[in-house]
Amino acid sequence: MSYVSGISHKPLIFQTIGSALTAAAARWGEREALVVRHQGVRMTWAELDQSVTDYAAGLLSLGLQPGDRIGVWAPNCAEWVLAQFATAKAGLIQVNINPAYRLHELEYALNRVGCKALITAARFKSSHYLELLAQLLPELAHSNPGQLQAAKAPDLKFVIRLGDEPTAGMLNFSDLAQAWSARECRQLVDLADTLQPDDPINIQFTSGTTGSPKGATLTHFNILNNGYFVGEAMQFTEQDRLCIPVPFYHCFGMVMANLNCVTHGATMVIPNDGFDPMLTLQAVQEEKCTALYGVPTMFIAELDHPEFGKFDLSSLRTGIMAGASCPIEVMKRVVNDMHMAEVTIAYGMTETSPVSFQSATDDPLERRVSTVGRVHPHVQVKIVDDQDRTVPRGARGEICTRGYCVMRGYWGDEEKTREVLDAAGWMHTGDLGMLDADGFCNIVGRVKDMVIRGGENIYPREVEEYLYSHPQIQDVSVFGVPDEKYGEELCAWVRLKEGRQATEEDIRTFCRDQIAHYKIPRYIRFVHEFPMTVTGKVQKFLMRERMIQELDLKTQQSA
Repeated sequence: MSYVSGISHKPLIFQTIGSALTAAAARWGEREALVVRHQGVRMTWAELDQSVTDYAAGLLSLGLQPGDRIGVWAPNCAEWVLAQFATAKAGLIQVNINPAYRLHELEYALNRVGCKALITAARFKSSHYLELLAQLLPELAHSNPGQLQAAKAPDLKFVIRLGDEPTAGMLNFSDLAQAWSARECRQLVDLADTLQPDDPINIQFTSGTTGSPKGATLTHFNILNNGYFVGEAMQFTEQDRLCIPVPFYHCFGMVMANLNCVTHGATMVIPNDGFDPMLTLQAVQEEKCTALYGVPTMFIAELDHPEFGKFDLSSLRTGIMAGASCPIEVMKRVVNDMHMAEVTIAYGMTETSPVSFQSATDDPLERRVSTVGRVHPHVQVKIVDDQDRTVPRGARGEICTRGYCVMRGYWGDEEKTREVLDAAGWMHTGDLGMLDADGFCNIVGRVKDMVIRGGENIYPREVEEYLYSHPQIQDVSVFGVPDEKYGEELCAWVRLKEGRQATEEDIRTFCRDQIAHYKIPRYIRFVHEFPMTVTGKVQKFLMRERMIQELDLKTQQSA
């Protein structure tokens, strides 16, 4: 039958993230832990642990209590790493907020989980965070730090900004490291003994096909172990140096990278605040990185960079490609031209911390391209039909995952939790897969209506919900179409209200600064009707086929 259980002689780690960092400092104290190239930051494990302790005490000095939610809305930077470990030491639940979020999404995220504090960058790319916050929280201009009473975010009391410039109503993150007293130090010592590995420590937003994003609640035990076993699959040690161009707000960055490194003593190398192929290649060469992460589009951008041949990448050994299916020619170039003979493929979802399948460093190349590897240690997976019956090997069905990695649930939403997490503890992923005789898993499609654009998961229903608020729109249907660069792009079919008019640019303007740029449909078509089934369900596959033909797009499978 299509059931596999990951066997390992290595036990699960029953430890909090804060104590894991302290243990890393004790074991590898003088080894380099963190390199943030665009900020000129370098820290050893001992320095990182001490700095994290200072910031954790600073957060407690604000009166924040274990279990309080604190949002982090920033691109990759040293402060993000400090916040990740400091919140864990203080027992605060870190809420990852996508740096691409705009007003509508930010307001939803803050209120959905009741954030009491928000750590924010000043800006990133085209997002002026402080300006957006001034629109969302006009009360900040007349509030003392910590005394915010905002109509649109009633739980939020503290806004903590990165950078040294003063901003009305906000604290500066850098000041927190000096804000603590002996009382907070004693509190941290006590917390080290009272915080438990099974405590929730992280909320990451993810969606389904039926509405707004949900907050997947993850524990120390969930994500610390997943990071550890991801590293084990790549045979990581303290000698490794991992280049991390993938975002921290996602499990790929904060779990598969940062928590992998803290459990193995490897060095975190951050090439830039956002992905840049040139800066990534420079970081690999100059920092002598042994591993590199990315989604396929990132690797393609690096390989196709006009100056690619000038870089010495011979230090590379391994890494992870995930987020979308990888064309075999790209994988061959990664192995041959980037010296990553031991590169692995990983599969999972936010709700499973995230990885449940990963290829091994010595799996045949064909296996690493056509499958997502075998089940992770201490994880169970079964493939079921639409009646929840386990199917035979080689048959298609929905992937269900059980084990230490499965989330606690969606924050404050028992109904949505029960929809995906059954009484036996199985997480229903919504992905279609099949297991072969050797236990390798092949992703063959999605039960859900999800679109993957350049490694970003986009849920059409979420975009549709927002577009429904446009005053001219009567009905809208959003779906994915193939794209050579990003794997998939969004397309929206729009029905306008009777007698109303709008242009494609009107629709895109309505989306800008309200939803993330990658969620704005690239293709917009105004239609009078949608293809429907006899029972009234929209047939998106017919829309997709029509757009592929109309736009002359090349189809390609995306997992």
